[in-house]
Amino acid sequence: MGALRRFGLVAAAAAVLVPLGSCTGKSAGSKEQAAPQPAPPAQTLELTPVAEQKDLPVSTEIGITVANAGVRSVALADAKGRLIPGRMRPGGSAWIPDRPLDYKSRYSVTVTATDGRRAITKSTSFSTMAEPQRQVGTGMYLFDGNTYGVAMPVVVEFSEQIPESARAQVESRLFVTTTPAQPGVWHWMSGRQVTYRAPEYWKPGTVLSVRAALKGLPMGEGRFGDEDRKATAKIADEKLELIVKNSNKHIEVFRNGKKVKSMPVSLGKASTPSSSGTMVIMDKQESTIFDTTGEPGDQYRVAIQYAQRLTWGGEFIHSAPWSVGDQGNRNVSHGCLNVSYGNAVWLFQNTHVGDPVTVKGTGVKLERGNGFTAWDLSWKEFVKGSALPVPQELLDPVPAVAPSPSPSAGASAAAVTPSPSDPTN
Repeated sequence: MGALRRFGLVAAAAAVLVPLGSCTGKSAGSKEQAAPQPAPPAQTLELTPVAEQKDLPVSTEIGITVANAGVRSVALADAKGRLIPGRMRPGGSAWIPDRPLDYKSRYSVTVTATDGRRAITKSTSFSTMAEPQRQVGTGMYLFDGNTYGVAMPVVVEFSEQIPESARAQVESRLFVTTTPAQPGVWHWMSGRQVTYRAPEYWKPGTVLSVRAALKGLPMGEGRFGDEDRKATAKIADEKLELIVKNSNKHIEVFRNGKKVKSMPVSLGKASTPSSSGTMVIMDKQESTIFDTTGEPGDQYRVAIQYAQRLTWGGEFIHSAPWSVGDQGNRNVSHGCLNVSYGNAVWLFQNTHVGDPVTVKGTGVKLERGNGFTAWDLSWKEFVKGSALPVPQELLDPVPAVAPSPSPSAGASAAAVTPSPSDPTN
């Protein structure tokens, strides 16, 4: 109070110099009473799991409910006291371990929250379940260290159907980080495949970091996820797009928006038409075998060079020296995009898995899920496929690749398929 007293004396001395006539009714030497400070709001901190809860999934997160404070630290330790790293969910509702917990193990957690002046700390403990017998196989079509084209979606597949009641929980454990930031949305193509993309193609040079944190996650009907999978990949430094027009039977290649090449093509004949729509190069094989023996329709077994898969149904861009005379003039293939040997080599050397290929005017629409078909949907259609609420800022329509307005039909012949990432990725 010494400082306040000195201030009061100075103020009183100064008041002597001021002319009289104040109508405050206070004498020059009166003291102001400081208003009492309100008590700070009470801090609360609640954690889940509750203490000593047992038989929890190894995907368990630390739920945190805090009021009048922010989380300062989370310390999750196993029975030997070893700390497990992790991070907060956006919004702070839970803390997620960076790796799955171990089966049949005990854990303790201590959380501290603070408002900068006061701190509150709570602790809890729990144990995990034994390894479940019924596990759903998972795979991810993104491989660590690879470089992809600008239309590469993140695709996660399941060995069994995920019921609608479990899809939101599964989706909540799929994490994508992009540098630079380009927020996106997950879309369930079916109960066995969920796909992630942003409103527009990735910016060239983007880095994608993905974690499918599914090990031990309940997936409905008494089943649990088999593995966690991670990958960090890069988007190519250039934007390459292929536009295929049935009207003139040519492929036009655009690099960063500028046409750099045009080549004749022969598409699927009337009995086995090519699909119209926006596809993505899924796989590239310098040499492979197309084998349709034992399948309905035309049966053949032939060696193919410089094949680039576009659909699961067997549509490829590939070298077809036997149809060079037809390329640019008529459609004779079993649904594939036939080009000359030289053009096939050029495409193979210049394209990436993940580059978009848009086919127009065949009269047969690309079947949803027949390949990486995320870009064959408008953004307005795509966001409807999320099992979780979509942030308002991502709901407004934005320019994207427009799907072809062709009528619906089936796809074409068969060959090798790319495999999703194994448990090491």
